[in-house]
Amino acid sequence: MSSDETGSRDEKPQFVLPLVVRIERDAPPARTDALETAARAVLEILTDGRSTGEGEWARAVSDWQDARIRKVVRRARGAEWRRACALPGITVTGAEAEVRVFPPVPLDGWPKDLARLQVSGTDLDDPAAPGPVPEGAAVLWFNPDLAMSAGKSMAQAGHGAQLLWWAMPEAGRTAWREAGFPLAVRTAPAADWPALATSGLPVVRDAGFTEIAPGSATVVSAFPRTH
Repeated sequence: MSSDETGSRDEKPQFVLPLVVRIERDAPPARTDALETAARAVLEILTDGRSTGEGEWARAVSDWQDARIRKVVRRARGAEWRRACALPGITVTGAEAEVRVFPPVPLDGWPKDLARLQVSGTDLDDPAAPGPVPEGAAVLWFNPDLAMSAGKSMAQAGHGAQLLWWAMPEAGRTAWREAGFPLAVRTAPAADWPALATSGLPVVRDAGFTEIAPGSATVVSAFPRTH
């Protein structure tokens, strides 16, 4: 993206896509599961009938995509989670993770039941190393040189999935959607990252609002193996 395009996006009204991850005190999800579930949640709202055509979310989704595709992940448990689930949105489940995604809102226009949720301090661990990438899954390769919180990483995974969706031809999109958006999040081997980042595949470059420097390449999105 050129500096002119970036400036044009910055001049438009700014919206954000809210995501809420359920983190119960005694049963937090695994980190990779949460990242993959967040990525699928973004794809689900992009392709939901309410987000396209004359759907009730279509204008908000269009305005959001015309500006910077900001995403903010907050965490909830117990009654907080139940209140979040009462708002219009889509809940996506992984192996154990639950993420609810909501239609985009203005930066200063969050619903009160989401605005009160905490955004910082969301951290999760993987109890075991992720297994092999499933056949037919897209891969969101994370930069091995960057340390990010789980919440920040979930947003980056969402960006990576969205850029990949935009880059796919229609036939690839249809097949991927019908398969349920199979994808995997993995940290790239350090030796492989330079080649991945210059491969021509979609690359997420962070705006630098939180945690990492502006322009940092965070995720490279690889098409499904059967694509």
